[in-house]
Amino acid sequence: MTTIVEINGLSKHYGNVKAVDNVSFKLEEGKIYGLLGRNGAGKTTIMHMLTAQIFKTSGELKVFGEEPIENEKVLNRICFIKESQKYPDAFRVKDVLNVCPLFFPNWDREFALALVEDFRLPLKRRMKKLSRGMLSAVGIVVGLASRAPLTIFDEPYLGLDAVSRNLFYDKLLEDYGEYPRTIVLSTHLIDEVSQLLEHVLVIDAGKLLLNEEAETLRGNASNIVGAAAQIEPFLSGKKVIHRAPFGGLLSATVLGRLSEQDRKRAAELGLEIGPVSLQQMVVHMTGSNGNYEEVAK
Repeated sequence: MTTIVEINGLSKHYGNVKAVDNVSFKLEEGKIYGLLGRNGAGKTTIMHMLTAQIFKTSGELKVFGEEPIENEKVLNRICFIKESQKYPDAFRVKDVLNVCPLFFPNWDREFALALVEDFRLPLKRRMKKLSRGMLSAVGIVVGLASRAPLTIFDEPYLGLDAVSRNLFYDKLLEDYGEYPRTIVLSTHLIDEVSQLLEHVLVIDAGKLLLNEEAETLRGNASNIVGAAAQIEPFLSGKKVIHRAPFGGLLSATVLGRLSEQDRKRAAELGLEIGPVSLQQMVVHMTGSNGNYEEVAK
């Protein structure tokens, strides 16, 4: 499979602040990635470096095999839809669509107009008069209709209601199936997009905590509940990413698949085992009591 992005030891420092700290990963052609983590984790900084909007401090960054800075051949193959996308004050929705072919060689106007109708966008309304949800919808239209080989959405759904968000997910999957490309979704609504994602990257405090295929992650964590005195011995040697005591009971989230022997032992100890969603896993890994060292191993 072709590598679209290759990052090795990438760092971005602002004085003593390490916004991105020695991060390494690859993005392959024709996959949907989730770039997940808390606000301020470093996700947007990574996206800005990928799209040549800020300079790296150190490390190696290649997009389509080349450095992206001042590289038109690379940049015209990328579409980056920001959380706070800015447009000229005088632009109307149709003006945005009219200039898109100048930036995106694969632009599909018919598809864009169909999406405008789906999202009920007013073509003649000025961008500065649009609601937060409509602005997000315009970004979604541009991102999908660009059909850029590398398409990045940073919190693409702000202000959208549940119906519009589901429409976005459906259209993304539908068009991705017909026109495969590399798509990166940076989002807080992890449970909503979890079934779309093929690969998951979790960033926290500038560091890469998790870099794994989504299919591998599904079922790769369990929640154990029972008497604290019984759970503690059971947890010995396991990667515990969250603990929540209440009374004499303890709820613990364990990373890694439990063996049949583990499940048999849990049953003998009177412990209950439940599933953990991808969102719960990410929240526990990046929470104040997340076990960073264990997870990163």
